[in-house]
Formats: sequence, C-alpha cells, structure tokens
Amino acid sequence: MKKDIRIVIIDDDLEISEALYEMLCLEGFKVVVYSDAKTALARLSVDSAVVILSDVKMPNMDGISLLAKIQNLDDSIPVLLMSGHGDIPMALQAIKDGAYDFLEKPLDPEILVSQLKRAVDKRSLTLENRSLKQDLENLSGIDKFILGNSVTIKNIRKSIISLCAANVDTIIYGATGSGKDRVAQALHKYSKRCDKRFIAINCGGMSENLIESELFGHEAGSFTGATKRHIGKIEAANGGTLFLDEIETMPISVQIKFLRVLQNRTIERVGSTISIPIEMTVIVASKADLAQLSEVGDFRKDLFYRLNVASINIPPLCERPDDIMPLYQHYLSKAAKRYDREIPELLPQDINALLQHNWPGNVRELRNAADRFVLGILENNMHNIDNKEAALVSYEQRMDKFEKQLLEEGLRIAKGQVSEAAILLDLTQKTLYRKMLKHQLDKSFFKND
Repeated sequence: MKKDIRIVIIDDDLEISEALYEMLCLEGFKVVVYSDAKTALARLSVDSAVVILSDVKMPNMDGISLLAKIQNLDDSIPVLLMSGHGDIPMALQAIKDGAYDFLEKPLDPEILVSQLKRAVDKRSLTLENRSLKQDLENLSGIDKFILGNSVTIKNIRKSIISLCAANVDTIIYGATGSGKDRVAQALHKYSKRCDKRFIAINCGGMSENLIESELFGHEAGSFTGATKRHIGKIEAANGGTLFLDEIETMPISVQIKFLRVLQNRTIERVGSTISIPIEMTVIVASKADLAQLSEVGDFRKDLFYRLNVASINIPPLCERPDDIMPLYQHYLSKAAKRYDREIPELLPQDINALLQHNWPGNVRELRNAADRFVLGILENNMHNIDNKEAALVSYEQRMDKFEKQLLEEGLRIAKGQVSEAAILLDLTQKTLYRKMLKHQLDKSFFKND
C-alpha cells in the first residue's frame, strides 16, 4: 500500500514546485504537482491514496481554506502546510485545525522527507484498516466464521465444507488457543446436523469417575451421591455433534468404553444395562499427536484408528502472519461493542509489534490483546508486546551515521568531484546525489578540503 501513496504538491510558485518534485522523486516518492488548490481538490476523494504538501499563500484558495475542505472530505488525509512567513500563530492554528504539520520555508530537506515518510505510513495504515474493515463486513458464511487470509486458513475452510457434507468423525490438532473449538463449531454449523445440539466437553483435568459420569450419564443409586438420573454428554448429543477437547487426557479405561460407543453407536448409562441407540458426529481435539501417543501406549491405538477418519491441523498463529490483522480487527470490533468504547487509533508501531510478536498463546492471546487495547490498559499496550522498536530505531540511526561517514570520506578523497567519488564508493552518480541530499552534503565543501 505504501508504494501507492502519492505526494500531492500544491504551490503556485513553479520554481519551488519543480525543485520539490525532483527532490522527492529522487527520494523514491510518487509525486504529482498542481499550481492551484481548487484543481487539486477536485481530484481528491474520501479514499484517495495521497499526502498533501501545500503552500499557504496562494490565490483563489489558500492552504488554510484547502485544509478545511479536505477535513470535511476525509479528515484522515495528512496535510502538510508550508509557508515562508514564519507566522507562529497561524502554524499553531493550522495544527489545531487538523494539519499534519506546518513547515517553514526554506524547507529543511531532511525534516521534509522524514515527515512525508511518516505521513505516508499514516495514510497507508488508514487505508489498509479501512479496506480490512470493509472486507470483514462483506464476509459471509464460513469466511466470516473462520477468519483469516492465509493459504492455511483458506484450505481449512475448504476442508470444513468437504467434511460437513460427509458428516465424518474428525480429529482437530492445534496448540492451546489456536481455535480448535471454533473449527469444531464450524464443522457442526455448516453440516446437515446444524439444527441439532452441539455438545462440548473438555476432558482435561477430570477424574476418571467424573468424566465417565459426564460422558455416559448414570442412573439414580448407581454410586454414592447419585440421587437422580443424569443424562450424559454423549446421549445429549444424539442427532447432533459431540466435541471432545483435549482427548489425549482421557483415561485409558474411559477410552475403552468410548471406543465401544463409536463402534456400536449405542450407550449404556452407568448403573444400567439398557442400550440406547446413538447417532452423532464425533469431533475430537488434541494438542498432542495421537499417532505418537498411541505408539508409546499413552493413547489406545484402536480408538485412534477409529477416530482418524479425517483430521484438520491448525498451525500456530506465528506461522500464519496473514491472519493476524484480520483477526485483530475482528476482536477490536467485538471488544468495542462489548465495553461500549471507541476503537483507539492503530499506529504503525502497533502494527509492527503485532506482526513481530511470536504469539505463544495464539488466537486467544491476540483476542486478549485486542481487549486490553480497547480498554486502554497501557502497561499491556501493543507498544510493549515486543521491545524491538527502540532497538530498530537505534540500529537505523547507527547505519545512517556510518553511511554519512563513508560518503564524506569518498567526497574528501575525490575533492568534491561527484563522478570520481561515485566510482570510489561503487555507486551510480544518481544514487550518490540522492544520498548526498539525504545527508545534506554539499560537494563544494570538499573541494578545498
């Protein structure tokens, strides 16, 4: 998106416009020039991929009036005003009225380029967020239920649709917080059983007696404390879908009984000898590889083979960066509605932190981060997810300083002759001129050095 942002120069002084055009083109910007504000304004729209660099003193429509009209059109378009009159009250008022910056002529090239780069980043981010929000609003069906733009997620959506049509038992693999329950719900929601019940139970941390009672149910008096009949999760899922999370933690003795249910599609409550017919789709989820567990005896091989009709693997979030921003935007919107708050502005450093973070807690951690961002909990803000930004800035500053020293040395040896310095530095003359402009190096300074 950044490469599509244009710098729109508006100045009735053609000499200044041409100088700015040449300099900014050398810096890699896309630039267009207008000699009057009305013509430029007519070319703008709400989602124009532009940054405005306008003079203040112009006939017909001055820069302040232009700023007001752009604010009414799209107040997120960065407008940088420039004036040679040094009017501090005007500058302060312009910033208050929404100008991105107010620059005094003659312009400092380094400051100008720096501010334009920041403005381009800001505009690019705004347009990307708008596009992402629009895409999310336009989603429907499984694309809206299972969010993500990565190839992996697109393939998972295809697998879900295929498996839904077949109603086959399925294993879902994925780390904690990766969204296994969401995939399980999708397998039910888009199947022919969608009008029946979706029953979920987490096998983790449950004792053998408790999980047996929860799964199979029991009759009154079947054990101490069983004062009345209890319908188990399997029976409750009859006609619909049963989802067993963390099935790798299911006790072996319970695995044996559950295997019998899958094979016979009947169930007997604890304390009963009556077989109850069961028709359901079984979906299980595991953080561990059930095939490996079955090889070492920690999971029954026969149960694994019975369940392993189909499987879906959800990679960790750090392996699918294309999904981070769509998911984050989705959870920001949900958090804003839940807490009745406005969504704070996402800054470039926020996006950078989001994309660089490893997300060990996967989607669950991302959702919590979105909640904290909306709530304004600063100590957990995105700026603090990773502390790489400061190191990055420091590194860039050191590299800039080193580059300037090399250029100075080359120009000094060549006594200010750019063509000779370019050969010494192994650069083209155009590149050397651009770097000299960046570091504000004047070749005449080195002629008599």
